[in-house]
Amino acid sequence: MEDTCGNLQCACEHGLSVYIDTGRHKLLVDTGASGKTWDNAEKLGISLSEVDTLILSHGHYDHSGGIPEFCKMNQRAAVYMQRTALLDYYHNERYIGIDKEIGALKSVVLLDGDLRIDGEISVFTGITGRKYWPKSNVGLSVRKDGLDIQDSFLHEQCLVVQGKKSLLVSGCAHNGILNILDRYREIYGEAPGVVFSGFHMMKKTDYTEQEKDIICRTAEMLAEEDILFYTGHCTGSKAFNLMKPIMKDKLVQIHCGMEIWV
Repeated sequence: MEDTCGNLQCACEHGLSVYIDTGRHKLLVDTGASGKTWDNAEKLGISLSEVDTLILSHGHYDHSGGIPEFCKMNQRAAVYMQRTALLDYYHNERYIGIDKEIGALKSVVLLDGDLRIDGEISVFTGITGRKYWPKSNVGLSVRKDGLDIQDSFLHEQCLVVQGKKSLLVSGCAHNGILNILDRYREIYGEAPGVVFSGFHMMKKTDYTEQEKDIICRTAEMLAEEDILFYTGHCTGSKAFNLMKPIMKDKLVQIHCGMEIWV
């Protein structure tokens, strides 16, 4: 699932869900906003009963909406999420958090930080850097005791698949893709080979000059990396069009129904 259509047999909507077959694992990162994700899986020939692990990147509805239905179809896959993903998240006055019933599902494993699942896959969080932090985070909050507090995205976690080319998967990179890469290096000692992530730069109105500068400076720093980046969903077409001339072949736009070999 992704916001834009790359396969006419697939439906698209605002949300993200990525299926990953490592040969050893069949993984899902996020589930989109609704059951449309599973309709797409069927059309693409993906058997959800064979999935063994589901990773929720963070506690927003457009990444978690398909979890209840998935857990009815597949009762053996572990669903990993940060415990803080169950808090109350808002975009201004609109609730954008997950369905509270998800926390009570038997398949759900609530985490309090990093976890190595096995020798091939792990998840990490603890991203505290604020280098070119996305300005589109302003207006996103967590509600505690009736007060809205700027979300620091402690509930955001990233999947790492280690193989010939290490793969880093982030849902929206709310904490900033540069800060996520810094945290990755801190843990794994080197850069990943491939990154699959939204950059959370989407904005309905025009960018300010400062926002354009942040996007372009981010692209310049990413272009210096020996990494191939796949992006979409919350990046937005306007940001992608600013970044593409800078990053060139190092940046690829994703679409719903797209198949990628790493």
